[in-house]
Amino acid sequence: MIQPAPDRDARVGEPPGHRDRPSGHVVVPGALDLTHNVILYLEDISVSFDGFRALNRLSLAIDAGELRAIIGPNGAGKTTMMDVITGKTRPDEGKAFFGQTLDLTRLTEPQIAHAGIGRKFQKPTVFEHHTVFENLELALKADKRVRRTLFARLADDERDRIAAVLARVRLAAEADRLAGLLSHGQKQWLEIAMLLVQEPRLLLLDEPVAGMTDEETERTAELFVSLAGTHSLVVVEHDMSFVAALGGKVTVLHEGAVLAEGDLATVQADERVIEVYLGR
Repeated sequence: MIQPAPDRDARVGEPPGHRDRPSGHVVVPGALDLTHNVILYLEDISVSFDGFRALNRLSLAIDAGELRAIIGPNGAGKTTMMDVITGKTRPDEGKAFFGQTLDLTRLTEPQIAHAGIGRKFQKPTVFEHHTVFENLELALKADKRVRRTLFARLADDERDRIAAVLARVRLAAEADRLAGLLSHGQKQWLEIAMLLVQEPRLLLLDEPVAGMTDEETERTAELFVSLAGTHSLVVVEHDMSFVAALGGKVTVLHEGAVLAEGDLATVQADERVIEVYLGR
């Protein structure tokens, strides 16, 4: 639920351009309306940069608890799409809703994160000189200064939450280890854990298995499948074996719009997808 400030621009259906600042709103924590079971809804989203149309009337719907893979060639609009969802880029046209009522085009990046959307970029970003446990503690209290957070006393339920997340990503045994000493794959899992400890409803994951070993990739697929249902996940990926292991619906983007959608076998057999992305 959004409480709009008394602003003449705060009307649903009239999003500002991507260079405009959003009007003032207050996000009420936990107030996510999933009446129609759709957690993310994009309609006719267009974004242009210096004459280049990065998104071209893109429409997309993600169900609550769904695990969706997004694939497509470089320049298809995948990153710009995630930038719009997280408030980094304002669309020129179109609508973007989180649940039934949260108009993402009206919110700032911090407001969107607070509402329950977490994003992981391709390269893991962790605090390498802090332990794995401390990284999750910092993520849990991200609104506080680092020094103040590290010396603050954790409540029992916060410790339990961190422990549960570490167990889920299979890093419980590494809790006291410096993050900088982890393998690349473990750093990826740690960053995912740093999102999970904040209890997001929707996770946006950009090429999460890039640079991972085959074993780490397999374990990551298992993790994502286990998260589906409790969380909604949108995974941008080029590794078709990994996408196959996820087993969910696949959306193919091309030139800023949806080219094809369906299970992996369906999109792999689509002549348009073969032509612009998969090759013969």
